[in-house]
Amino acid sequence: MNTIKITTSQNIELEYQLAGLGERIVAGIVDTLVIFSYLILIVLVAYVTNTFNMFDDKEWMVLLFFAPVLFYHLLSELLLNGQSVGKKVMNIKVVSLDGAPPTLGQYLIRWVFRPVDLIITSYACAVLCIAISERKQRLGDMVAGTTLIRTIPRTGLDDTIYAPTPVIDYTVSFPDVIQLSDKDMQLIKEVIVNVNKTGNSVLAYHTADKIKQTLNINANMDPMHFLHVIIADYNYLTARL
Repeated sequence: MNTIKITTSQNIELEYQLAGLGERIVAGIVDTLVIFSYLILIVLVAYVTNTFNMFDDKEWMVLLFFAPVLFYHLLSELLLNGQSVGKKVMNIKVVSLDGAPPTLGQYLIRWVFRPVDLIITSYACAVLCIAISERKQRLGDMVAGTTLIRTIPRTGLDDTIYAPTPVIDYTVSFPDVIQLSDKDMQLIKEVIVNVNKTGNSVLAYHTADKIKQTLNINANMDPMHFLHVIIADYNYLTARL
């Protein structure tokens, strides 16, 4: 299984690509380089300033300087919305299996199990679990109820909300579409992409119905055509703000 279905807060089910083992390994290498770079910087600063002796009999100083190494993955995922530097480079992120952003507790569980997955078992536990699990989860993910997905699908510019601006004499069908946000538009575009890939027309129907209820629109139009018009109207109106 290379994809996972996640229900959004708008009760729309979307399909995402799961991050592969190779992508996670490369992300881990990048994060390791970041950590080593930090350690090298600390050593160089201590050497240049001749302050190595400040660590003598001062365990709290050692802990202070090495805390970023210990808490790197936990803090970066908390502060960067489920990503570390390596995950950003590889365009992958941590998500909860129920579609909501991971909670502090879920991030903590992943972090607590990191030594078991990676250090104690020399990466064997993580590699084995990711390779055989249906949702590409390491042990920490299984316990926390999380997994990693690709943030950028393998699609082109047409799969974003930034479609070509309609012609000058374009007629707006639904002016209230301006009440929606870029996030709403991106969700609509993702729905269109998913319907084109899977043929699930019910998804388009439910999305169109949700938009009509939100904007109080009464339109007898094919759901997919309606979604395309909504995006075209939004692009036309926002381009002129």
